[in-house]
Amino acid sequence: MTRTYVVSGGASGIGAATTALLREQGHRVITVDLRDADVVADLSTPAGRTAAVAAVRELIDPAIGLHGVVPCAGVAGLTGTDPQLLVSVNFFGAIALVEGLRDLMARAGDAAVAFLASNSITGMPGWQLATAEACLAEDEPAARAAAAQVEAVMVYPSTKAALAWWARTHGVREEWIGAGIRLNAVAPGKIATPMTEALAADPVFGPLGEAYPTAIGRDGRPEEIAAVIGFLLSPASSLLVGTTIYADGGTDAMLHPRSPAGWDPK
Repeated sequence: MTRTYVVSGGASGIGAATTALLREQGHRVITVDLRDADVVADLSTPAGRTAAVAAVRELIDPAIGLHGVVPCAGVAGLTGTDPQLLVSVNFFGAIALVEGLRDLMARAGDAAVAFLASNSITGMPGWQLATAEACLAEDEPAARAAAAQVEAVMVYPSTKAALAWWARTHGVREEWIGAGIRLNAVAPGKIATPMTEALAADPVFGPLGEAYPTAIGRDGRPEEIAAVIGFLLSPASSLLVGTTIYADGGTDAMLHPRSPAGWDPK
């Protein structure tokens, strides 16, 4: 059966790989991005998110509905990046898209959302908990204010943890799973995308990226994460609700064989 999905950040990286996979499977994919997308929109602002949701809705037959959303659009925590931008795009851009299309997913039934979290949630100690908590409270001004107090690198895991926790806390609620919509997340490690290319060029974090540990001895590929996302969207994952799958080549297992000791947000 042909299903309809929405993928933000669909112009590059994991979003592009996910779009390609779903289309190869015969599904219809509506992409959202700043460029080269079916819907060109800026998810960093409330107005941009409203416009994105409205434009997507115009492309969907309400009688059929929507079978899933994959919010891949995101900003890396690189040197010189505004930490507040990470909050607005990574978390609030993703949640606005998912919530704005919830009724269409409920109409379709057997729908799914796959958030893009990160293994930095457990792999990077000392990230800022206050930002994540404000995100979970869905208070964007407070989250941006908290993020502004630290470097962007400490905000990236905050936004990704908030997505994973949002999926976990909301996924079991009546308005989501009760409506036939499963919320889950995938937590990639270091994946060979334009984002990690930018990381390699970062004067502060580039050397750290080169030393990134994996059990398989290489960076992941976007299509490998797309495969996990495709599974989370499919009926084959029907028992997965509110979970986060680590797809990082063994990095998290290497760092925390028994418990996530690296997880110590301040």
